[in-house]
Amino acid sequence: MSDGYEREQLEYDVVVVGGGPAGLAAAIRLKQLAAQSADPDQLNVCVLEKGAEIGAHSLSGAAIDPRALDELVPDWRAKQAPLGVPVDSAPGAESLCYLTSGHAFELPAPEHMHNTGCYLGSLGNMCRWLAERAEELGVEIYPGFPAAEVLYDSSTGAVRGVATVDMGRNADGSPGPAFEPGVEVVARQTIFAEGVHGTLSEQVIERFELRRGAQPQTYGLGIKELWQVADDKHRPGSLLHTLGWPLDEFTYGGGFVYQQEKGKVAVGLVVGLDYDDPYLSPFEEIQRWKTHAAVRPILEGGKRIAYGAKALPEGGWQSLPRLSFAGGVLCGDSAGFINVPKVKGIHLAMKSAMLAAEAVHAALGSSASEAADLQQRVESSWLASELKAVRNVRPAFRWGASAGLLYSALESYLLRGRTPWTLRHHPDHAQLKPAHLRNPRDYPAADGKLTFTRLDSVFLSNTYHDEGQPCHLVLADSDLPAQVNWPRYAGPEMRYCPAGVYDYQPDKHTGEMSLHIESINCLHCKACAIKDPCQNIEWRVPQGGNGPNYPNM
Repeated sequence: MSDGYEREQLEYDVVVVGGGPAGLAAAIRLKQLAAQSADPDQLNVCVLEKGAEIGAHSLSGAAIDPRALDELVPDWRAKQAPLGVPVDSAPGAESLCYLTSGHAFELPAPEHMHNTGCYLGSLGNMCRWLAERAEELGVEIYPGFPAAEVLYDSSTGAVRGVATVDMGRNADGSPGPAFEPGVEVVARQTIFAEGVHGTLSEQVIERFELRRGAQPQTYGLGIKELWQVADDKHRPGSLLHTLGWPLDEFTYGGGFVYQQEKGKVAVGLVVGLDYDDPYLSPFEEIQRWKTHAAVRPILEGGKRIAYGAKALPEGGWQSLPRLSFAGGVLCGDSAGFINVPKVKGIHLAMKSAMLAAEAVHAALGSSASEAADLQQRVESSWLASELKAVRNVRPAFRWGASAGLLYSALESYLLRGRTPWTLRHHPDHAQLKPAHLRNPRDYPAADGKLTFTRLDSVFLSNTYHDEGQPCHLVLADSDLPAQVNWPRYAGPEMRYCPAGVYDYQPDKHTGEMSLHIESINCLHCKACAIKDPCQNIEWRVPQGGNGPNYPNM
C-alpha cells in the first residue's frame, strides 16, 4: 500500500535494479544459465532503470577493457558491439604526465595503466547494445521505472523485491490529479546494481550491516565533457592521463583525454571527494585544467557537445561490503568495484555482476534465501586478484601527491601488491576544514569557448525534471545549512555540486543566509549525499525518466 492506495504487484524470479553495465550483465548471465536447464523459459528476469532509456544515465571515461565482455558475449565483435576505437599501440599514442602550471613531465606508466587491447568509446552506447542482447534472451527491461523502496518479508526480514516511485505527486507530497502509485515488483532474489551510492543499495547495506569489518567507502567526482575537434587535431585511439595541476598536493585526482572515433574527444577530471578545502570547486578545476598547454591545443577551435558528472567509488578491495544478504546481492558500483589506479571499472562491474548472477542462480536452484557463496566466488576470481594488487595505491595519496606517487611506484614496480599490510580510508564528508583555515579561490571567468559556466554545461546534459513534483534532494534538518554549513564551511554545496543545484541567498526578512535547492538541474551524480559535512542531504529518486539524458557518453 502507498498512502492508502493499492499498488499493482508483478512477480519475477529475479529483479535487477539498475540498467547499467552491471545490471545488464547480471540479467544476461542469468538467462544464459537458464538456457542450459531443461526449461529455459522457467526463469523470469526483469530490469528496472531510472533513466528515460537505457544508457541515459550511463557515464564513464570511457576506456573499456573487454575482458568481462569476452566472457559474457564471446562473439561481441561479430555482433558489432559499439566499443569505439581500439587504443593505439604505436609509440607515443599513450602517455601519463605530471602537470605543473606551465609544464608537463611524462612519467613511466605502470603496467596496470597500460591500455593496449582496450577501446575508447561510449558507455551509454555499450549499455544500449547490452540491453538488446538481454532482450533477445527474454529479459524484460523497463526504463523510466526507478526503484524507490525496498520491500521486506514481514516474517523473515528478507528482501522480497522493490517498489517503483509514485508518479504524479504534488510538490508537498500529496497525490495530484494524475497520481499513479508505484508498482511492487516482488522476486525471489533482488540484484542491486544501481550504480555509485545507490539509494536502495545504501539502505540494505545499513539494514544488514554489510560494511561491518570493511573500510569506509571513499569517492571521487568525475566531470566529463565530449568535444568535436578538427581532423588535423584528432588522433583516434590515443589517450593521455594527467596528475598534478590544477589540484594541490593534498587533493587526489587526475585528468584524461581520450581521442575517440569520428573526431570526438572525451576530456575529464576526477577529484577525490576527501579533499579538505571548502572553497575548492571540482567544476572550476576542470575548466582550469583545460587551459593547460597539454590539453588546450587539442580542444581549441573545437565544439563542446556534451557534459556530465558522476561520483566514483574509489575505496577498492578494503572498502567492499559483504555482497549477499537474505533475498538479494550487491554488484557493480553499488558495491564499489572499480580499479582506481587502472582508471577503469566497467569490466569489474560486469564481472562482479556475472558472479552475482551465478550465485543467485545457484541459490534459486537450492531454494536458499541468500546467495551466500557469492563472496567466495569473488575471492577466487581474477576480479579479486586485480583489486588486491592495487589496494594500497589510492589511500597512499592521503600523505600527499609526492608521497603517493613514490609509494605507488614502489607498489607497482617492486612489491606488486604483495605487501602484508592494507592501508585504511577515511570518510569523505569528515575531511572538510573550517573556512577560516583556507583562503577563497579566485577562479577565472568562463570565456565561452574553452571554459564555461555550470548552467551552460547542464544544458548540454539534456537534464529534465518534471516541475511540481516533490524535491528529490531532502534535508533531514532544514536548519543545519544555515547553522553549520554556511558559517563553518562557507556553503560548500555551492562549489562541490557540478550542476548549480545549491545556492545560498539572504532571507528577505532577516537577512540570514538560507539554502535554496534547484533540483531540476540535478545530474544525479550523488556528490551532495557523499560530501555534505553533516550528512544531512538524502538523495531520493525523482519521477520516472527524470534526470540527464547523456548522448554518446
